[in-house]
Amino acid sequence: MAERSKLDLVIRNARVATASDTFDCDVGIRDGRIALLGQELPAGAREIDAAGRTVTPGGVDAHCHLDQPMEGPARMADDFATGSRSAACGGTTTIIPFAAQMKGQSLRAAVADYHGRAEGKACIDYAFHLIVSDPTPEVVSNELPGLIGEGYTSFKVYMTYDDLKLDDAQILDVLDVARTHGALAMVHAENADCIEWLTKRLEAAGRTAPRWHAHARPMLVEREATHRAIALSELVDVPILIVHVSGREAIEQIRWARSHGLSIFAETCPQYLFLTAEDLGIDDSYLGARCVCSPPPRDRANQQRIWEGLTDGLFTVFSSDHAPFRYEDAQGKKIGGQEVPFRHIPNGIPGLETRLPLLYSEGVLGGRITLQKFVELTATNPAKAYGLHPRKGTIAVGSDADLVIWDEREVTVDNGKLHHAVDYTPYEGMKLRAWPGLTLSRGEVVWDGTSFTGKAGRGKFLPCGRPSLLPRRG
Repeated sequence: MAERSKLDLVIRNARVATASDTFDCDVGIRDGRIALLGQELPAGAREIDAAGRTVTPGGVDAHCHLDQPMEGPARMADDFATGSRSAACGGTTTIIPFAAQMKGQSLRAAVADYHGRAEGKACIDYAFHLIVSDPTPEVVSNELPGLIGEGYTSFKVYMTYDDLKLDDAQILDVLDVARTHGALAMVHAENADCIEWLTKRLEAAGRTAPRWHAHARPMLVEREATHRAIALSELVDVPILIVHVSGREAIEQIRWARSHGLSIFAETCPQYLFLTAEDLGIDDSYLGARCVCSPPPRDRANQQRIWEGLTDGLFTVFSSDHAPFRYEDAQGKKIGGQEVPFRHIPNGIPGLETRLPLLYSEGVLGGRITLQKFVELTATNPAKAYGLHPRKGTIAVGSDADLVIWDEREVTVDNGKLHHAVDYTPYEGMKLRAWPGLTLSRGEVVWDGTSFTGKAGRGKFLPCGRPSLLPRRG
């Protein structure tokens, strides 16, 4: 018993922050889990002094894309090795990317393929969402319910992109499965027909530079689709989560739904706080391709509406939506080695490593959100939403020892010092006030403030339970 009581690691003098509290204590770790929280804990085999520093739960990035199969020639820059490495160096200790079903493919085949892409590469723990793009009777009746029971308890449906979008009837079928089996459905809400109509007219006028991407996706196409997704959710009587909400018009729809008692959750991302439509270009320069994502960033006034939503509880989750494509790459933003019309530019920007430092620096230290709200948005709520809490997303006895010790110091964002496989960051040159000084994954230091110290393959796959944001239905 004496040997068993010894601690592998003790973090001394920590200022611990959870989603509800801040308190001073030592953190005792044994076998990769938090064993003790208290004052003057017994000695550990190793000790770290966190005096004067804040300790938060490791981040849970519940919306990121890694090595996701795509129609050629586009290819994502990050696989599970480089993507999880960059996450760890930015304070994220759990990632939930997407096992994407291709048209004509079974969901089980998509999951098997994605396991093959992750195994032996991920350096931090991971789970999978499903992307349902072909809800055949077999998928809806058998595959999806079976996979939910095996720990794939969240899935995403699209209202845009030709190779992914579902019609309303198909979405209703998938939402009905979520209601019956206690899963959480995520919705990419943009009106595909409006986007196509606008795109064709912009192309006819010769307006094909990256900046016109934002004109093809004005806020109203997000507003309409958000309203429709809420109506479909209401019809089926099931909660949904609207992902990467970009603007005030979609926010107004979500506020309306909640005022009428509907369980609508919402997610936003760094690009809607720190980028604007001008980052896609103010002329016909192709450099704006680096910031092409959907929905696109809006104007500066809209950034304040996103901050307000983070502060007042409108947003449940803050994710990166990391979708990594290299700029100077024939499989990236310059498809085929050419500057292509905005319709053909791969959508997405990198953000796994910068998500937490951006929000901690400009949110917490900038006085916009509380430390507890930061933990709630970046760790606790995503863990609850996707059935990983309390193993992940909090600092409590029995939870995994996934921890971040913060260094509050000036840091200039420099892509050359980041750890993804992308050749740019949209936040280049930003001066931040903090960066993770240490990241621990299950008690093991994977980022020491200077270098990545983890190893590929140490990450474990996490089957997910049912979402715990709401009480279980009777």
